[in-house]
Amino acid sequence: MPGSRLDPKITAQWARVRGLMRSEVGDASYRSWLKPLTLVEVEEGEVRVAVPTRFMRDWVVSHYGDRLRALWMAENPAIGNLDIFVEAPRTKPVVRQVGASRNQAPSAAALKKVEPATATDISSISAPLDPRFVFENFVVGKPNELAYAAARRVADSEVAPFNPLFLYGGVGLGKTHLMHAIAHHTRQKFPERRVVYLSAEKFMYHFIRALRFHDTVSFKERFRSVDLLMIDDVQFINGKESTQEEFFHTFNDLVDNNRQVVISADKSPSDMEGMEERLRSRLGWGLVADIHATNYELRLGIMDSKAERIGIEIPTKVKEFLAHRITSNVRELEGALNRVVAHATLVGREISLETCQDVLHDILRANDRRVTIEEIQKKVAEHFNIRMADMHSARRARAIARPRQVAMYLAKQLTSRSLPEIGRKFGGRDHTTVMHAVKKVEELRQADVTFCEDVDLLRRMLEG
Repeated sequence: MPGSRLDPKITAQWARVRGLMRSEVGDASYRSWLKPLTLVEVEEGEVRVAVPTRFMRDWVVSHYGDRLRALWMAENPAIGNLDIFVEAPRTKPVVRQVGASRNQAPSAAALKKVEPATATDISSISAPLDPRFVFENFVVGKPNELAYAAARRVADSEVAPFNPLFLYGGVGLGKTHLMHAIAHHTRQKFPERRVVYLSAEKFMYHFIRALRFHDTVSFKERFRSVDLLMIDDVQFINGKESTQEEFFHTFNDLVDNNRQVVISADKSPSDMEGMEERLRSRLGWGLVADIHATNYELRLGIMDSKAERIGIEIPTKVKEFLAHRITSNVRELEGALNRVVAHATLVGREISLETCQDVLHDILRANDRRVTIEEIQKKVAEHFNIRMADMHSARRARAIARPRQVAMYLAKQLTSRSLPEIGRKFGGRDHTTVMHAVKKVEELRQADVTFCEDVDLLRRMLEG
């Protein structure tokens, strides 16, 4: 062991350096980053310290390297350099004995080498894949083109192109579709690869079960021997400290061995509350791809693709109507189309605008209530050719103030927000300013036909 060759004076100096670092960075950061450091040797004015992973080395060097060096030089003036290098921790052999209880000591003959997880082990932890979720069925548009291109690159590459690939976006925008598509494509192109896809909740379930049955070795064997690990909805382990700890080490082990990791969540790594700093940093280390809310063109393309797959002719006006009205997410849009088609097929009615409005009245009402102040501001700014920033600015020129008043008026008409809430969204204005804007717009609508038509057009665009 390297530690046995160290001079007791050097060992004492190292203990003081660690103690000072602990008092400076706090217990949490110390446990995460500095406690795993191992002093290997001090020779010819150089201190050599080992860390278990490349990521930990990079983090310690960039965040604590200079301070560690300074503290060493203060303890021992002969020290001139600090070398932090990667040395994988020595693993103990797995001890197993057939027929032995968990608490029974094994015999020497029962010792056996740790073996990688078998195909059966892998299939037992991987969730089933939806056969519909392939790249060929994914409709690409501006809001999702980066995420799609990154997913294709991961699925096609011999080696991990960026690790991890982190996909994030709102509910029903295509994160799970892309992850299933990566798994399908990888299994087809590289059949020898061990691919695991599961939700963060399932990962946590397997980990807790391993703890309960004292079988963490098998858990590590399974998850650290895969070639492609995909964890969906990683936000569900927020606040679960022990699960995050195991996930962090599994993650590092895979990345350090050049095995691909793909993660999805509803927020970017930096915005995930309840997640440890070191894990947030690690999740953002590769490529972070945002899947934005769908635009009108993408929603129209999704419905064209859906209609083609199910072999049903959908009138253009119906598709345009649904693309305008159902803007929340792709899942709801496809569900609405399924309802319309099912109704027409079962009842024998023609698919029309009237049918859509009858069948989808609940969904349409719900989407009517989802108009946001930000959407109103954006649409009004585009209509009057002003900047979005002008909605929040203090400028009082009529060319700016009038559109701002229209946006306040529409916010009052189309949302359930209170006057003070609306005022805050417009640069922190008082509720009396919003009241004045509503009154002014109502007066102008009565006096100016063109202005009234402009406001009505904006309202129809926002509602439909």
